[in-house]
Amino acid sequence: MNESPRNISNAAEEGPHESERHEDLGGGAEVTYVHNENGPTLGLSPLSGVGVIERDGLFFKDLNRSGELEPYKDWRLPAEERARDLASRMTTEQIAGLMLYSRHQSIPAGSTNWHASTYGGKSYEESGAKPWDLTDEQLSFLRDDHLRHILVTTVESPAAAARWNNLVQAYAESTGLGIPANNSSDPRHGSDSDSEFNAGAGGRISMWPESLGLAAAFDPALVRRFGEIAAREYRALGLTTALSPQVDVATDPRWFRFNGTFGEDSKLSTDLGRAYIDGFQTSAGEDGIEGGWGRSSVNAMVKHWPGGGSGEAGRDAHYASGKYAVYPGGNFAEHLKPFTDGAFKLEGGTEQASAVMPYYTVSWEQDTKNGENVGNSYSRYLITDLLREQYGYDGVVCTDWLITADENGEKDSFLSGKPWGVESLSVAERHYRLLLAGVDQFGGNNEAGPVLEAYAMGAAEHGEEWMRARFERSAVRLLRNLFRVGLFENPYLEPSDSERIVGHPDHMQAGYEAQLKSVVLLKNSGNRTVGGRSGGSKGEGLPVIQPNRRGVLPLPRRSKVYIPQRYIAPGRDWFGNPTPERTVDPLNADIVSRYFDMTSDPGQADFALVCIANPDSGMGYSREDAAAGGSGYVPISLQYRPYTAEGGRTASLAGDPRPSDVLNRAHAGKSVRTRNESDLDRVLDTRAKMGGKPVIVSMTLSNPAVVAEFEPEADAILANFGLQDQALLAILCGEAEPSGLLPMQMPADMAAVEAQLEDVPRDMACHVDTEGHAYDFAFGLNFGGVIDDERVRKYR
Repeated sequence: MNESPRNISNAAEEGPHESERHEDLGGGAEVTYVHNENGPTLGLSPLSGVGVIERDGLFFKDLNRSGELEPYKDWRLPAEERARDLASRMTTEQIAGLMLYSRHQSIPAGSTNWHASTYGGKSYEESGAKPWDLTDEQLSFLRDDHLRHILVTTVESPAAAARWNNLVQAYAESTGLGIPANNSSDPRHGSDSDSEFNAGAGGRISMWPESLGLAAAFDPALVRRFGEIAAREYRALGLTTALSPQVDVATDPRWFRFNGTFGEDSKLSTDLGRAYIDGFQTSAGEDGIEGGWGRSSVNAMVKHWPGGGSGEAGRDAHYASGKYAVYPGGNFAEHLKPFTDGAFKLEGGTEQASAVMPYYTVSWEQDTKNGENVGNSYSRYLITDLLREQYGYDGVVCTDWLITADENGEKDSFLSGKPWGVESLSVAERHYRLLLAGVDQFGGNNEAGPVLEAYAMGAAEHGEEWMRARFERSAVRLLRNLFRVGLFENPYLEPSDSERIVGHPDHMQAGYEAQLKSVVLLKNSGNRTVGGRSGGSKGEGLPVIQPNRRGVLPLPRRSKVYIPQRYIAPGRDWFGNPTPERTVDPLNADIVSRYFDMTSDPGQADFALVCIANPDSGMGYSREDAAAGGSGYVPISLQYRPYTAEGGRTASLAGDPRPSDVLNRAHAGKSVRTRNESDLDRVLDTRAKMGGKPVIVSMTLSNPAVVAEFEPEADAILANFGLQDQALLAILCGEAEPSGLLPMQMPADMAAVEAQLEDVPRDMACHVDTEGHAYDFAFGLNFGGVIDDERVRKYR
């Protein structure tokens, strides 16, 4: 055995292991690849200073530049053994940095991005920096705080993302023990409505329905296929962790995170969550490393344990006004099923989701051991007793973002800290409390200081040996996820490959086909026909579905369509920033014109197409009500017209007894208006203008909605959950047939919403339309009538 280290020039002489050089274009440096026969390819950057070691004709990266083959560098060993060895070598400061998960990072971090940053002390626009250059903030948290988990938001292009990744990885490898960065992302495959399905070929990422739309297909195989394609595109962007899927059972129809879920049924959420994670995490063939993991795997961080879909009155815990989840139906256990029966019991070899994110909420009165009402991540009962011990989960537990930061006193502020239930603790004390609860990682924290303070608290209370062991347990879990996806051998990308893979035409086509399957046809009345004809006709050689029953859909191609503009009222975005009023064309005219002839005169039209969104009345808190002496708590309405809560509780189930907060959060007797009441007006106005000609409503849903206000005036209603115009038009003209099913119930009225229990699924009185159809879970039409297939029988 040759015990001496080998540098890259030596390795280049090894014949079958010959190194290759590829232009990286990141920072002007080249990445060198060293190939192992029947082993991984090693990626090295001259910017990192990392070389290679040869043993028995095999090559290993000398990550800490010691010249020795310590176990963590040896890719022949299991990930668990490598992680334990590396954790034992890390300083306390390095482990503290490993426990950090960065705040949101844009590439580049320009002044118009969500989070701007500086480059050499100047704004991006003033600095002359390239889009992929590292920001001052990134250099600081990589170097000074030893941070290795980075949350990426917007990217200028796949090539820019690849080059940025290469600079991050080279910089990370150049310090300490050479630990690579784990770049990650929230879901990023939503549809750009007015683009063609293949518009992103070679560039933009493939476009799919939102999670509710994937759920509407009722097809685990489709969701697994999405996971496989999304993982391929993530890896091409340098992303190795997905902060998804969101498997919360959305049992309250008012919850504003409803759209990120798979709906309100625990069995459907379980099956789809399992398929999603298997698709993201599973590597096969040459990409495999061990146990189903490998170089095409992406870690899935399933969220939000133990389920956040039962916020009282539908309010959300991103805001202080919605910090409590309640269980009036005693149904806490059902909310665990997508985790315990799905995410933790995968069909693939990876066996369980690699990470779990608890939600912000205080799961009110669910701690049966300690009786504590604290945010889920702070609960030792929920994290250690239930998740780790009862259900045997030993993956990473990462908090949601900003839960250790101080609140800012505004009940409706998205960017406030969210230390629910532990508001009186200091920032460092909150970190310590989380460590004692069993958490491994702190979301949205770039600074190691509070983690080191927490370490000192633990050492003082339990002894240095105990606290060091506690740190190492988390370090092993975190490092294991990096080893299993091959980052220690090759974290680098080829920008040209990234441009080819991300938004590949095949991926775009798969996403478009999924969109078609996600559309739910709720109504297809035969009372009116287009131009005296019912059914469809062939146009331009394209096949048209022939219906088995008389209905207004499908429409003849080249029919004349009137599409009224949509008014967007002024309001506020997620972050509380004001948004201006505007009037928009709801569909891309160029795309519409490929299917139908457009007219601005309803009198000349054969049919009208009205595009609307579900009612939006805000988050259930009103500054105006509070300023007028009220509690500030108002209803969340799912109807368009002004709503006064005549029903509902007069005393809330949960509340904050502090003088600075509100104990009784009930909204009974309060009134609220929706921001988009004009959507209803537009449907009714169009009905009047069209006379006896068909009116078709396309409704984008992020929540269930009260459709009784307009349904009798619509001849056809299609529901979508994130859709490109092209997919909607293809269904309207019969180029494709709708097959989606409702992944939730549509309420009969707001009385039904007030009467349902926040934690119980499928307990509402549903709307029944003029055709006699109840808009219940798993309801949908095709052109032949009500769908009654294997999917309906399995899940309904």
